[in-house]
Amino acid sequence: MTDSLIPGAEALSHAAGGARGALVLHGFTGNPGSMRGLAEAFVNAGYDVEMPRLPGHGTTVDDMLTTGWADWSGEADMAYKSLADRCPGVVVAGLSMGGSLTLWLAGQHSEIAGIICINPATQPQAPEVVEMLEGMLAGGTTIMPGIGSDIADPAVHETAYEGTPLPCLIDFVNNGLAVIAPTYGSLRMPLLLLNSPQDHVVEPAQAEYLATHYGGPLERITLERSYHVATQDYDKDIIFAESVAFANRVTA
Repeated sequence: MTDSLIPGAEALSHAAGGARGALVLHGFTGNPGSMRGLAEAFVNAGYDVEMPRLPGHGTTVDDMLTTGWADWSGEADMAYKSLADRCPGVVVAGLSMGGSLTLWLAGQHSEIAGIICINPATQPQAPEVVEMLEGMLAGGTTIMPGIGSDIADPAVHETAYEGTPLPCLIDFVNNGLAVIAPTYGSLRMPLLLLNSPQDHVVEPAQAEYLATHYGGPLERITLERSYHVATQDYDKDIIFAESVAFANRVTA
């Protein structure tokens, strides 16, 4: 594992000593930098906050190639348990794959007070797409072009990897999304779903799928001005304010 941490990719752990906690999760090939604003909004609202840097993220793509869904979900679960041990009311918020991990955690821990999904990946790719990706990998392609920094605001850049590690993507689809997609109807805690109609990474239909199949109370907000990394985009202040307000309600 390299020590070359991307500036701004540091994890965040904040103990306020209160009754409310927020777990904040970044996305695939991203790092905590994309979610720092949301984490700090929870800190400023008096929450205990954990924002882990998922294994293989925030350093180099080569580091990520040694990791997979089991590592990322394991790290998220460990961070959740750390919060739950000290806070009776915990919400989980995630962007993109962080949203997928949020939904996975909701299935593991029914006591979670509420979940917040921002442009979440919710469905596996079609079998022919997976077959194509596996064919590329078998043909010697290990890293595809990157998917990071899909942001409408030209003044902002996400420090995601410039490449997409193919084995990690296939693992995310097969062992993450394919497993959690059938579980949404069994989830009962309140969900705040925020999504961008102009998302060039995760098609907006994935948010519609979650909304249609979710088993608990649902609140929705459309992020009209932002692309995929909405937490760093024009609608970020809406996300921060609405997420804290939602968390206040469900942990009251």
